[in-house]
Amino acid sequence: MQEHDNQILVPPSFMAVYTDTRGRLRESADVVRARYELCEDLAGHLVEQAQILYHVQAPSESEILRRIHAGLCTAESGVNTSEATWVVLRLAELLQWQCPGLEAAD
Repeated sequence: MQEHDNQILVPPSFMAVYTDTRGRLRESADVVRARYELCEDLAGHLVEQAQILYHVQAPSESEILRRIHAGLCTAESGVNTSEATWVVLRLAELLQWQCPGLEAAD
């Protein structure tokens, strides 16, 4: 049975990434859930990297988050720019860092 797969609660902040202006999902619930899992895992994996950057390079927390966001906004990252922004906001939350304003990289 695959019922346990539906136990994953996608937070409203991530649902918003896939919701249109009328409040309807632009992708199936399964796709949104899978993308959420990927992005949540990515944020979790980036915690250690961000902490290492902070201690080794010692730029500001905001600068580290901006750099990670810029990297995630590239085509090679595997996430779209809306997901990239969500991942960095989630990363800031996990690190308990203040998140800077993020702009999509051109």
